[in-house]
Amino acid sequence: MNDKKNYGFTTTILHNDRQKGIEHGSLHKPIHTSVAFGYGDARQLASVFQGKEPGFRYGRQGNPTISALEDKVTKMEQGVGTICFATGMGAIGAVFQALLRAGDHVVSSAFLFGNTNSLWQTTAGQGVDVAFVDATDVANVEAALTPATRIVFVETIANPRTQVADLKRIGELCQARGILYVVDNTMTTPYLFRPKDVGAGLVVNALTKSIGGHGNALGGSLTDTGVYDWNQYPHIYENYKKAAPAQWGLAQIRAKGLRDFGASLAPEAAHHIAVGAETLALRMERTSSNALALARLLEADERVAAVYYPGLATHPQHGISGELFRSYGSLLSFELKDGIDCFDFLNRLKLAIPASNLGDTRTLIIPVAHTIFYEMGPVRRASMGIAESLIRVSVGIEDEVDLLDDFRAALAGC
Repeated sequence: MNDKKNYGFTTTILHNDRQKGIEHGSLHKPIHTSVAFGYGDARQLASVFQGKEPGFRYGRQGNPTISALEDKVTKMEQGVGTICFATGMGAIGAVFQALLRAGDHVVSSAFLFGNTNSLWQTTAGQGVDVAFVDATDVANVEAALTPATRIVFVETIANPRTQVADLKRIGELCQARGILYVVDNTMTTPYLFRPKDVGAGLVVNALTKSIGGHGNALGGSLTDTGVYDWNQYPHIYENYKKAAPAQWGLAQIRAKGLRDFGASLAPEAAHHIAVGAETLALRMERTSSNALALARLLEADERVAAVYYPGLATHPQHGISGELFRSYGSLLSFELKDGIDCFDFLNRLKLAIPASNLGDTRTLIIPVAHTIFYEMGPVRRASMGIAESLIRVSVGIEDEVDLLDDFRAALAGC
C-alpha cells in the first residue's frame, strides 16, 4: 500500500497497521502484554525517558498495541496525535487533571452525558468554576465567558435528548478569544463529523461506543487536532516545552493525565477496539439508516408523544445537523404518551435489548430517568429536557424490517 496516496476513510484505517511494519507479516498489530520494555544500552533507556528519542517506558504510559490504535484514531480525526485511556470518562477526566487549576473557569454545554455532568460537578468542588449553558446557541456560550475561562466543552449530539451544539460558531468564538475548544465526538464519530473542521483543539472519543462497536472493550481517547496554539495556554509546565509548541498539550496530558492519573488502556482492549474500528464507516451507514427509519415510524405513531432525532425535519437543529454531519447517527430518544407504562412497553420488545451501552451492533434501549440519569434528580433532569418517560435508543445493525416490526408490535400492545 502506498501511504502517500490519499485513500478513503475505511481503506486508510483497514491498512494503517501495515504502514509501520508488523512482526512476522501479521495483518493486525499483535497484542503486546509486557508491562516493562528493556533496552540493550542503558543510555538509550535514559534517552527514551528524557524524551530525546522514541520508545516505550512502562505499560501505564503505553505500549506498541496501544500506540497502533492511537495512530488509527489520529488518522480518523486528521490530528497530530492521540492518547488512549481506559475509558471515555478517563479521557475527559484527563482534561481536568492535566490542564485545569483552582480558579479556572470552564463553559460546558448543559446537555451532557450523565457521568460527564457528574465529573464537572466534582471539579466545581475542587476550585474550578463550571458554567452550564444551552450550547445550541453560541450567544449563550459567549455570555458565560470570563477572563478565567480556559476551556469550552461540548458534545456534538447530546446524549440522550440529541440537542446539537452550535459547533461551528462556538469554534469561531473560541479561536477569536484564544480559548481551548474541546469537543466530545462520541455520538457522531470521526466518520460522520470531524471537530477539527470547526476549530476544536482537542477531540474526545469514547472508543467503547461506535469506534469499537461491539460492546466488548472499554476505551477512550483524546486527539490533538493541531488547531489550537498551545503558546496561548497559561498552564503548560516548563519541562513540557522542550518540544515544538504543537506537542506541548499532548506531552502534558500524557504525563499528568495518563501517567499520574493511571487510567491506562489495556492492550487486549486496544486490540478489540482497533479491529472494530475497521468497520466503523460500514456500521455507521447502517445504524444511521436504521435510526432514521425508526424515528420516522415512532413520529407517525399516535402512542408516541415526542421523538428526538436530528434526522427529523421537526428537530430544532435539523438544518445545522445536515450541514455539519455526513448523516445523523444512531442515537434517538422518544416519549410515550401519558398513561402508557414505559416498562411494559420495553418488556414487549423482542430484539431491542434493555441495556446501558451505546454504539453496539445490537439495538439497545433504556428508560433514562429511572437509570442512567436517576442520580441527577428531577430538577436537574428537567433543566436538561429529560422527561420521566424518556426512552433512549441506540440503534444497531439489525435488518431494518425486523427492527421496525419489533417496535410496531411493542407499540401495538400499548
